Amino acid sequence: MSGHSHAHPHSHDHAHPHAPDNLSRAFGLGIALNLTFVVVETAFGFVADSMALVADAGHNLSDVLGLLVAWGAALMARRAPSPRFTYGLKKAPILAALFNSLFLLIAVGAIAAEAVRRLFEPSATDGVTVMAVAAVGLVVNGATAWLFARGAQGDINVRGAFLHMAADAAVSLAVIFSGLVILWTGQKWVDPAMSLAVGVVILWSSFGLLKESVWMSLAGVPLGIDVDEVEAALAELDDVEAVHDLHVWPLSTTETALTAHIVTSVADYPDDLLARARAVLQRFKIDHCTIQVERHHPPEHRDC
Repeated sequence: MSGHSHAHPHSHDHAHPHAPDNLSRAFGLGIALNLTFVVVETAFGFVADSMALVADAGHNLSDVLGLLVAWGAALMARRAPSPRFTYGLKKAPILAALFNSLFLLIAVGAIAAEAVRRLFEPSATDGVTVMAVAAVGLVVNGATAWLFARGAQGDINVRGAFLHMAADAAVSLAVIFSGLVILWTGQKWVDPAMSLAVGVVILWSSFGLLKESVWMSLAGVPLGIDVDEVEAALAELDDVEAVHDLHVWPLSTTETALTAHIVTSVADYPDDLLARARAVLQRFKIDHCTIQVERHHPPEHRDC
């Protein structure tokens, strides 16, 4: 940079949306419902002498852990910046989504292992009791998934919670369906076969969550944003001669950050240009930008 005169005004667009209170209520209600169901399922498991129900209660308890992790991360993301964490803890939900995606894969492995075992070693159970408990589980898990359905599209942390509950609802539905088929036909292989089918569906949905959470953990460009399009949009602004050193990364599961250098002849009075640049970036849902304005294009970037 020596030998070049650079003006360095910076534009900071700070939009820090906090997790809404209704999201916290959703987590609290979801955890309460699932904890209650764990207690009820455990009790019925011992009454019906069904270790399958007791084991499933343990699985549902692990889902409560997943919800706690997601909720804790959402609360951490709301903490104010500090001297050691100048962006706050906004990336905590990304780590929670990664944890929950791995948790889903472990759950699929457990479902598949149990299903394979039951294919070769069918066990007699109180089908009516199991179906009744599964029906309650379907209501609880379905209702909890519904609580997170709205936020699942825009926040991978919420999507992780949603997939956990939707997966459990699917398992409960499979248990009810296979239980009815077994009562009508006596074919016990239907139950583990349905479990394997549900496991494949969960695996397919959780892989996308895992991929995106790893991508965001590595500060990859968020899905839906084309860096070339962003750079071209900034370059098309009046008074802009060139754009270089543009970087885009996820600041959190819902916020995107950008840094860029803009070469312009109006570097001494850039306020209007920076306002227009912010308006362009808002079209790409980039809510935190830092733009360095320069009078001259550095030689190493002139051919870029």
